[in-house]
Formats: sequence, C-alpha cells, structure tokens
Amino acid sequence: MSRGQSIRSSTQWVFAGGIGNQALGFIFGVILARLLVPADFGALVTIQIFTGLVGYIAGGGMGQALVQSREASNEDYQMVFTLQLLIGIAVYAAFFVFSPLIARWFDNPLYSSLLKLSALSFVLRPFVNVPNAKLFREMRFKENTFISMFTLLVSSLTSITLAWQGYGVWSLVWGGLAGSVTGIFVVTPISGWKPGLRFDFGRARELASYGFKVSANDLAVYLRGQTSNFILSHQLGTTAVGLFNKADSLSQMPNNMVSGAVYHPVFRALSKEQDNLDKSRYLYFRAVSLVCLYSLPFYVGLWWLADPFVLAVYGAKWQAAAQPLTILALGGLFYAIENQSGAVAAAQNQLGIELRIQLTSWALMAAAVYSGLHYGLNGVAWSLLAVYAFNAVAMSWLAQRCLEARWRMLLDALKAPLLLNFILFACLWLLDHFIHALVHDKPVVYMLGMVATGAAFYTVLFLFMPLSGLHTEQATWKRKIGLLPRLQPK
Repeated sequence: MSRGQSIRSSTQWVFAGGIGNQALGFIFGVILARLLVPADFGALVTIQIFTGLVGYIAGGGMGQALVQSREASNEDYQMVFTLQLLIGIAVYAAFFVFSPLIARWFDNPLYSSLLKLSALSFVLRPFVNVPNAKLFREMRFKENTFISMFTLLVSSLTSITLAWQGYGVWSLVWGGLAGSVTGIFVVTPISGWKPGLRFDFGRARELASYGFKVSANDLAVYLRGQTSNFILSHQLGTTAVGLFNKADSLSQMPNNMVSGAVYHPVFRALSKEQDNLDKSRYLYFRAVSLVCLYSLPFYVGLWWLADPFVLAVYGAKWQAAAQPLTILALGGLFYAIENQSGAVAAAQNQLGIELRIQLTSWALMAAAVYSGLHYGLNGVAWSLLAVYAFNAVAMSWLAQRCLEARWRMLLDALKAPLLLNFILFACLWLLDHFIHALVHDKPVVYMLGMVATGAAFYTVLFLFMPLSGLHTEQATWKRKIGLLPRLQPK
C-alpha cells in the first residue's frame, strides 16, 4: 500500500471513529441528562477543572514522543510506562492529600470524595496511553477506532445503569473508571504490548524533552480556549458564556470532524518522512487542500444557515448564539491551516517555536475578548476571528519554515477548494433569493432546501469540474460511485 493510500485508509477510520463516538456520546448524554439533575453534571465539571488541568502535565506528552521518534524499541515503551506510572501515583497522592482543602474552598465536602475516586484514573492511564501510542505509531487506526467506541459503550452503559439505580454524580465517575479498566483489557492484547518497568535516564531525558514541549503547547491551547469563558463569565455572566460557548463549539465542529481525523495519520506520516522535505511538503500541502475541500462547505452552510439552524435545533432561547456563529464560521479556513501546520511543527520537533506562538495567541485572545466586550458577543466573535487569523498565519509560517516551502505553494494548495466554495456561496446566494420569500416563516423547510441543493451542487462541481491538484481525489470518488471502472490490483 502506498503512503497516500495508507493515509487515506487511516483517515477514513479516524473519521468514522470520530463520527461514531460523537453520535454515541450524544445519545448517551441525552439519556443521562434525563436520569440525572444539572447539579450532578455541575459537580463533575467542577472536579474536572482540576483533573483536566493536571492531566496535561501528568501525560507529559511522552506518548506522542514515541509516535514522533524515528525509532521506538520495546524498552522505550516500558520506560515511558514507568515514568507515567510514577507520575500517576504521585498525582493521585497529591489529590488524596489536597482534596479536602479543595472541598473546603468550594464549601462542599462531596468534592473531596469525588476527587479521590476520580484521581484513580491517573494510575490507570499509563496502561492505556502506552499501548495506544504503539497503535498510533504503527498507524493501526482501525483497531484504535474499535477500542475507543467499545470503551465509550462500556463507560456510558455503566453510568446509565448506576444513574438508573440512583447513584447520582457517582455514576458518572464510576462510568469513567469502568471505561478505563475496559480499555486496559482490550488495548493490551490488541497492541501486543506487555507492561514492564524500565528506566534509562538518557533516553528518558530525550523523550521527555519532546514530551514537555507537547504538553506545554497543549496546555497553552487549553488555557487559550478557557480565556474567553473566564472573561465573559466575569464580565457578562453565565448566560453570555453559554450562548457564546455554543456558537464557538458549533463553529469548531466541522474542523474537529475533518481536520481532526486527518491530523494523526498525517502527523505519523510526516514523522516517518521528517528527513525527506520534498515528501513532507507534498503531505502538508495535500492535507491542507483536502481538509479545506471537505470542511469549507460546512462553514459556507453555517454562514448562511446559522439563524434557522440554531432556532430549529436548539430553540428560541439559544437564538442569540446565531450571529456570533455566523461570524466565527468565517474562520473555517484558519482552523484548517492551523491544525495541519501543527502536525508539521510536531513532526519536525519545532514545538518550542510553536509554544511561543500559542502563548502570544493566548495574550492576544485575552486582549481581543476585552476589546470586543464593548460591542457584545458579536464584537467578541470578530475579535476572536482576528486572533484565529493571526494563529493560522503564524503556524503556516512555522510549517513552511520547517519544510523550506513558499507561500505560493500554500496558495496553490488552496486554489481549487477556495474556487469550489466561492461558487457554492454564489449558488446559495441565488437560491436564497428564490426561496426565502416563499418559506421565510418556515425555517426548517428553508434550511433543508438550502442544505440539499447546496450539497448536490457542490458534489456535482467537485466530480466534474476540472480542478488543479484534485484529479486523483476526483477519480477516487468517481470509482467509488461507479462513474469510473475500479482499478484492478496488479
């Protein structure tokens, strides 16, 4: 199988897993919401503020270091397991000691017991993280997809059963632990990895150096994402946070589905080819082009349909989120570029420079939110869009610097998907003039008509319009739907 075919196959499995997990998570979340009260979820979210933050530090990024490394022996896996296990035990001990203080600060003794139980996950994580890193390194995304969906199934069913029995918030914590334990027993035999204790100071320092940069970047991105919530909560209150958070999460959804599915296969391929700049350039620009091809139509649709979509799906009380969503949908191109550029920076071990970019973005994010507050949620959305644009340009500059590429190459990669989506936008503009007057009082009918027509038009354009750089992708889809004969294996 060629490198391109391998990436395509891997991406399809990651994408299928992401869609499956989101669908199952949504269904199980609705059931749990019916069985539990908001206070139960609030208690879990509160303790996850602490466990989530510490989680970035405890992981140490060493799993990704194993994936990125040119070579990874069984001794390396055992050494990372040993380090993560020691860190996990230390983290659990710290939570055991300090959880009463946290509970006292919140004036809720329940948090002490919840933290002590929830923190057990830090001891279990090495047994899952290390074999998962092995699967990722070997690009066995099919197995990883099945494991993630199976553990989600076990975790959710455990929570639902306990919630049905009246265990409240404890059902959520026990469900998470049940998923972790199940993951251990499933991923270990599938990966072929066996736990073992080993320590090599020199090799540990080498992997930890890369892993620290990964963790620092992840932490910076995490804090950047929480900045708007913190400032909006302090300045405008919880209602504004809820509305803006809904708009922001919806605007990120297409990128998470498409670009997120591509990231891991491309990162692994770039890591394997990190010394071959010609091949790495091809992989990077090809990934950017394809991610934009598949994600930008969703953003064009969100721009047009944010208002009827929010009204039809979430109801009138959420309608104030529609206008910020329309603004943030303009950032689809920026999200795609930033994500794939991050894969290059990670594969080329340029995370130190990326960390400076992320910290700068964090500072700009805080300033942008404060400056946009004067104009309400729409002002915040426009300010954040400017930060996303900066981050995309900065990360693309870093990727091109790593690969000794030029901006012209990026423009060439974007030419075909941007042309397709410009035509799609024009099509929806014309369609809106014809049907809006007819169904202006029927938002669901209007939305479905626009979606169906736009999807059909975009598909026909993609399949039959001559597009530079996308001939192979067009031919692949034509074979899938029978417009071209399938290639016979040699």
